[in-house]
Amino acid sequence: MIDSPKNTFDFIPANAFSYEELTEVYNKTRVDYIVPMPMNAAKLREYVESYDIDMSASAVAVDGNEVLGLSMLGVRDDRAWITRLGVIRSNRKRGTGEALVNYLIDQARERDISRIFIEVIENNIPAYSLFQKKGFKDTRDLLVLRRPPVDMPLLDPTFEVQIHGYNETLALLNKRQSIPSWIDETASLINAGNLAALSVTLPNGAHGWLVYQNTVFQLGRLVIQTEVGDPLQIGRALLQTLHSKHPVQDTKTENLPADDPHWLAFKEMNYFVTFRRNEMVFNLKP
Repeated sequence: MIDSPKNTFDFIPANAFSYEELTEVYNKTRVDYIVPMPMNAAKLREYVESYDIDMSASAVAVDGNEVLGLSMLGVRDDRAWITRLGVIRSNRKRGTGEALVNYLIDQARERDISRIFIEVIENNIPAYSLFQKKGFKDTRDLLVLRRPPVDMPLLDPTFEVQIHGYNETLALLNKRQSIPSWIDETASLINAGNLAALSVTLPNGAHGWLVYQNTVFQLGRLVIQTEVGDPLQIGRALLQTLHSKHPVQDTKTENLPADDPHWLAFKEMNYFVTFRRNEMVFNLKP
């Protein structure tokens, strides 16, 4: 039991509930959310598996028989990630969100976690203010991008393309230099599955590669890396190749850093920002 500034709540570990029950609670918390993100039980299970959610550390907040909200905690080594924090609209303004955050921080401490990460959707002022209050610090802005299957700009195709198998794809991920968020860490990509990769070499010797998830209707989870040369030129060549190879699939990719040097290439290839996230971190240890 945890005391908040306004109420006393009980917390039940998420693994005490079925995925169907958790989905019902989650969807109720998102009825008026700034970015609608409805779930079904299968998607929630996939989410838990992809992002290493510790269901024993995640919790549903209750007041007697009344369900108030929930939040989940991903755990990897000495790092944790707060996600899916939500309070049912009729139960807001009672301190439930802060109580859930306090609970997850305590769970992280019990697991000897050093750092906790969170991503807050831009302009979600109540959530952002809450995490600031709890001691979370801004790290960077992240972009969630989408590209419908539209015609591409005509570009010079004079570059070499190589398609990579699964083991080569993992090898590429293991040598990337960009700093991933929890959502696009290598562990998340491997858990999600359906990975593919391609690389390009330009006539001037510039070289780079792209890893992505390829499903029937959508491309996603893009990881783009320039090893030699201009990121704009490499980005153009990689994305041109990707969408020439998959011309009818919608594309959605999450958490590209706003200062990523390939961002201009994405824009030239008709990607647009659906929303932004503020990544924040809380250090539990010096």
